[in-house]
Amino acid sequence: MSSMRIQHSLKKLAKSTQLTNLRDRLFHTETLIQAGKTPFIVISEDVQKQGLVKLRHYPALEGYPTIHRVPLVIVAPLAVNMLIYDLFQNRSLVRFLLEQGFSVYMLDWGTPTRKHARYNFEEYVLNFMPKLLEQVRQHSGQQQLSLHSWSMSGVFAILYAAATQDPNIKNLIVLGTPVDSYRSGVNGELFRRAGKALNWVEQRTGFHPRTLPAGLLHSNGWSNALGFKLLDVKGTLKGHLSMLRQLDNREAVESHATHGAFLDHMVDYPGGINRDMMIKVWMDNTLAKGEFKIGGKQVYLKDIHAALLAGGGRSDSMVTVDAVRPLVDLVGSSDTTFTTLPGGHVSMIASEAASKEFWPVLAKWLAKRSD
Repeated sequence: MSSMRIQHSLKKLAKSTQLTNLRDRLFHTETLIQAGKTPFIVISEDVQKQGLVKLRHYPALEGYPTIHRVPLVIVAPLAVNMLIYDLFQNRSLVRFLLEQGFSVYMLDWGTPTRKHARYNFEEYVLNFMPKLLEQVRQHSGQQQLSLHSWSMSGVFAILYAAATQDPNIKNLIVLGTPVDSYRSGVNGELFRRAGKALNWVEQRTGFHPRTLPAGLLHSNGWSNALGFKLLDVKGTLKGHLSMLRQLDNREAVESHATHGAFLDHMVDYPGGINRDMMIKVWMDNTLAKGEFKIGGKQVYLKDIHAALLAGGGRSDSMVTVDAVRPLVDLVGSSDTTFTTLPGGHVSMIASEAASKEFWPVLAKWLAKRSD
């Protein structure tokens, strides 16, 4: 066969591969998604009688026995789906932790709908979390626990530890959580000004968004997904273009589909959570004072005594490193560590850079404090 015919055949094959990959990406996306492959069992899903909130347990992988005594509980944020923690088989946070010998649990908040619009910080922190963590203790046979939190779930973990003063929260990991929201770059300045303006309006009219019904502040999953993408329009477009340029590369198309499965399928934000997060955390910047009112009482971050690992993404424009850093000085812990992570608000959790640079640091820090 002549070289010209060989080249023609190769081009024809490449074109056929590109068409197949494009067709699958557009119409058969489920065949490309690599996320959510690590096996887990649901320990309980009736914590509030509606099957919404679930407690997951990831059993030890074959060849990787559990060697650390203290279980690790991943406290997931709302709005995102759980795929972010198990994105690829060779880049899965839960699989990595299992391979390091940790017993891994996850608080899966499910998919809220408008009937859950009233759910607020108090519902999740003081109702759901104590019940779920008690089930972890019963299932694992261990009283001491480590909590891993990211983004908004860091607020849950911080408030739980401060409000309950649970003496058996041994380790607390808080990543990308706005503690001093006003220090979060442009976003922080916008929220500072918005908070000041709303307080001015309240003094003169008596109106403030905190008085609005939770149902009016409920946000749908599609709007949350759009919001995440708008935070990084350039990155979103770059991802699409990169996939189109690599249509002959099945792995590249699978990667694009897998990231899309996470970003395109976010879930509703209950109105009560939106109200508490936007007003109390961002506009009022309450956590920066080291205190927070929840469940009718004032709680103090100085009452947190767990070992603390806090960190922020070096290129996170949503919650900057400076917005997270103050936490180490507000808690009462004698064992505190602050670090920076590669990437932005999402990529700090599941990117290849995070898996290579930060995950080993996390495992080493946690192993030292989990035996």
